[in-house]
Amino acid sequence: MDSRPISPEPAVPRAPGPCVIAPVRAVLRLRRRVCLLRKRRLLLPSAGLAGAGPDEGPAAPRAGTDQPRFFTFDDAAELTSRAPRKRRRRSRVVLYPESSRKYLPRAERRSRAQRCLLLLVAIVGFQVLNAIENLDDNAQRYDLDGLEKALQRAVFGQPAAVGRIVALLRDYLATHVHSRPLLLALHGPSGVGKSHVGRLLARHFRAVLDDGALVLQYHARHHCPEPRAAQACREELARLVADVVARAEAEEKTPLLVLDEVEAMPTALLDEVHGFLQPQRSHQFHSAIYVLLSSTGGGEITRFVLQNATRALPRRPDGGPDSVRGARAEEELHASMRVLLAREHPLWKAAAIVPFLLLDKSDVVNCFRDEMAGEGFFPEQARAERLAAQLSYYRVVGREYAVTGCKQVVAKVNLL
Repeated sequence: MDSRPISPEPAVPRAPGPCVIAPVRAVLRLRRRVCLLRKRRLLLPSAGLAGAGPDEGPAAPRAGTDQPRFFTFDDAAELTSRAPRKRRRRSRVVLYPESSRKYLPRAERRSRAQRCLLLLVAIVGFQVLNAIENLDDNAQRYDLDGLEKALQRAVFGQPAAVGRIVALLRDYLATHVHSRPLLLALHGPSGVGKSHVGRLLARHFRAVLDDGALVLQYHARHHCPEPRAAQACREELARLVADVVARAEAEEKTPLLVLDEVEAMPTALLDEVHGFLQPQRSHQFHSAIYVLLSSTGGGEITRFVLQNATRALPRRPDGGPDSVRGARAEEELHASMRVLLAREHPLWKAAAIVPFLLLDKSDVVNCFRDEMAGEGFFPEQARAERLAAQLSYYRVVGREYAVTGCKQVVAKVNLL
């Protein structure tokens, strides 16, 4: 056996593995060659030749600065003269989903001042509605509808006077606070219903106010007869009126003061009543209703009715020719009465004058029937006409007006 050491076998060289860089270089060379071929196709034949690189060959032309980059049929000069167009940027349309709500940007929202203004308008409107309801409540306290029906049922031959009285009361009693009192002056000849209206007003206000002390009925011939001194009557009247208005002010109600037979009052009493209407008086005197019943101007009313018997007719609701003539006659009568009463005393200048006209014979018959029914007699029409025929009348243009009105009706019925 050979005892020499075994030498290792020489290493066999391995074949080199695939290289990654070589293919990448080949791809880059192919890409450059393709780009150069594209440039050669775009160059015109008249272009000069330039030196080519080692990979391009000897005759590879280079594109000049004035040569087109795309093939066209235009010359190079025309291509260079054209200005490049600016591409418009299309705005992108914002699409909202169908199921979602669309909101305005915050900059376009309404300010808080507008909301506050709307709230203020709503509050003011609510206050106005509340004030209107309070006015209605104050007028309903006095039941003026019931008063109107009672006057129309119990007062005969005075539809215009009744309507004017109720209208004035509605306007005044619409609110409790007033700057001046209401002064009603009922004028007319004897027996036409002035005192009767005063009694009806006093009865109604006692019922609605639930306090008889808030209604004062003052009769000049009874409370201030002839022998009594005018100054004492004046002090008594001032005390009575002061007590009534003070009590009404405490209860927040409007009192009623009825002064009957004012034509018999001395001048001192008229001055005292005129003083109640002055603005320097306390507020309690301004929230009151004064009703003056007087026969002053009765002769003027009688003369006017007899001279205008065909025109001075009660107003009809249908608004016909008689209504127009009656309205004109009423205006003339108011103007003449105001001139006449202004000469008597300054008190009448501040009064709302309500004239009571003469009563027709048919109105006197109705007075008899009403009185007969009140006394327990059957209100027979024929019997009432026989009693009415016993009175005196003014006869003009086929109409008959009672001289004394319904003044003698009670005495005639008591004789039955």
